Amino acid sequence: MEIQQTSLRILMFPWLAHGHIFPYLELAKKLSQENINIYFCSTASNLSSISKSIENNFCDYSIQLVELHLPSWPELPPIYHTTKNVPPDLLPKLHQAFQLSSSSFAEIIETIKPDLLIYDFFQPWAATLASSLGIPAVFFATSGAAAFSFYHHYYTYGNAIFPHKEIYLRDYEKENLEVLLKIKDASDDFAFGNFKRSREVVLIKSCRGIEGKYLDLLAVLCQKKLVPVGPLVAQNDSEEDYSEIMQWLSKKNQFSTVFISFGSENYLSNEQIEEMAQGLELCDVNFIWVLRFPVGATIGIKEALPEGFLERVQERGMIVQGWAPQAKILAHPSTGGFLSHCGWSSIMESIYFGVPIITMPLRYDQPLNARLVVYAGVGVEVPKDDNGQFKKEDVAKAINNVVVEKKTGEGMRLKAKELSKKMKEEEEVDINETSDQLFQLCIKYKQKQCQ
Repeated sequence: MEIQQTSLRILMFPWLAHGHIFPYLELAKKLSQENINIYFCSTASNLSSISKSIENNFCDYSIQLVELHLPSWPELPPIYHTTKNVPPDLLPKLHQAFQLSSSSFAEIIETIKPDLLIYDFFQPWAATLASSLGIPAVFFATSGAAAFSFYHHYYTYGNAIFPHKEIYLRDYEKENLEVLLKIKDASDDFAFGNFKRSREVVLIKSCRGIEGKYLDLLAVLCQKKLVPVGPLVAQNDSEEDYSEIMQWLSKKNQFSTVFISFGSENYLSNEQIEEMAQGLELCDVNFIWVLRFPVGATIGIKEALPEGFLERVQERGMIVQGWAPQAKILAHPSTGGFLSHCGWSSIMESIYFGVPIITMPLRYDQPLNARLVVYAGVGVEVPKDDNGQFKKEDVAKAINNVVVEKKTGEGMRLKAKELSKKMKEEEEVDINETSDQLFQLCIKYKQKQCQ
């Protein structure tokens, strides 16, 4: 297209969490193939893993990494400048340091002088700064449209019934929402102000085949054009050798294995680990369980699991501590289900590879994502009591419904494949539309400045 004959310079600035950084990085990779030069800004702790991810793709991406400097505090050394490494009790300190990094970011944006800034949820001040320098800023939302439209509706209309009744929160989940939106004026500036500040359009990690009606509702609520950027599924997980996991999985029958992972920054309590383990013993399925512990935890796998568990399940179960190649496991024909915390990236990956989901949401937007999965017909939810706790029998029943029961399992797999096909058909179109919208916005903004 004529508007893309001139290369565009975009500065991308995500929050410091894995669930934000890697959607931004995948979008950066795709945009860099559209005659766009990307400057990717984060802390040194994050840039090291980002650099590896770029190298592993064997593509010539036009992406330059730019280091953001946080305040130097003894209790928050550089290794903690990412939510992946920071101990839970120091997370508020990391938030505080991030907000105080605005001076470092100001130097970056004044040096690079980008044509456009793409910014994240936790730094509305970045959009304000860019606008003051004559640079248009666009908000990129890494959560889905169902969750964002629910939050926006709740913020605007309080307890009024959400237009799409299949998306809801249980009472114990509403308590977490109240914490998120505890001060209306502050939340407007901090959260929904991002939609207001975004110049004409808002980018969102979604696709119409899955979230069409929620995208339409969110566009009305925030009064901006919503531009879905697609699933942004990474095709290479890491340079590490995971051959042992994949060889083990390849020995299992088709659809016979459930993959269990709660994301990179969620941790089960000791009681929850025990219930999960006992639930796995109650159902006769193969499983790969990624088990993580908080930074600084001294407990190991053997201590965390019930006595004798590893010996009893050794033929059909694999426990992986820390990390596993999620995309490769989900794409494998032996995988028949994904027991997930329902982080949005995990949901999109599972549907992309046609794998039904056993939902066990923990916090944030995860319960809303879980309701969407069930409504879409691609998963079942593990029941919880009024305190949000699950029981081993319910874990076993939910897994059996997806992996063992032929009728229900096949039905969900067929629906997941149908949605996967839609997602993949839209993928290239979404990126092309995204790059066109960004080019048009920059040209329009520059023309206004020349008048």
